[in-house]
Amino acid sequence: MSKIWVTGAAGQLGSEFKELAMQSSDTFIFTDRSELDITDQEAIEVFLEKHDVDVFINCAAYTAVDSAESEKELAYLINAKAVGYLAEACKRHAVKMIHISTDYVFDGEGGEPYQPMDELAPINEYGASKLAGERAMQEVNPTHSMIIRTSWVYSPYGKNFVKTMLRLGAEKERLKVVSDQFGSPTYARDLAEAILTILPNLNNEKVEVYHYSNEGVCSWHEFAIAIMELANLDCEVLPINTADFPTKAPRPGYSVLDTESIKQDFNINIPHWKDSLKSCLERLK
Repeated sequence: MSKIWVTGAAGQLGSEFKELAMQSSDTFIFTDRSELDITDQEAIEVFLEKHDVDVFINCAAYTAVDSAESEKELAYLINAKAVGYLAEACKRHAVKMIHISTDYVFDGEGGEPYQPMDELAPINEYGASKLAGERAMQEVNPTHSMIIRTSWVYSPYGKNFVKTMLRLGAEKERLKVVSDQFGSPTYARDLAEAILTILPNLNNEKVEVYHYSNEGVCSWHEFAIAIMELANLDCEVLPINTADFPTKAPRPGYSVLDTESIKQDFNINIPHWKDSLKSCLERLK
């Protein structure tokens, strides 16, 4: 039985861990920013001295992609500097560490699923801050630790694309959604369950990088259509190009992640995104 510390407890992934904790034999400690400031190095040290933790899962992040363009310093503080602090503390206290990163560390110019060791070239400040966090953790190199990159995360909790589409689909007859950005949606519940499967087998000497997203590829437009159909919403979803929907931060056009290594190394079965979307919508009902 392990004692597991999860940060970002109020977020999508953290909230899924809270639900799973109720049916687990492991002991969980959940913190969010109101309970522990992960940008405070001394506070992290005091926390780990007080709690005899075996595993740490960092779900905390600055995720406001467009705002990161103007709040670069804050994004780097949370997504990079704090990750370095957490990695150093985990190394000192011999705590296993899993850190959640993003598909936005890639430039999206490719046409094949990105493998963990592919070239990294973020095109916005959010992606750059997350990459800096990966490098900070790798430099410290806490033993038995892992970085998991994921993409297009949704759940019944917080703000996400699925919940936005459900709201707009109920309000409007017609929506326009970008059709030239491709990726793989990730159901946060599936990711949380995969991480709990991985934990007992986390015995690598250096920080390893893996990818996790649901099976299958789609555009945001195709994702939106599936949401409307499965939720029985009579809302037409029209395709538009990225150029017709300008955002403050550029988005990668193709950010599909290759998940073969995590499936093979940890014997994980990953559901197709459409099946997981059905599961999420059932919970939202």
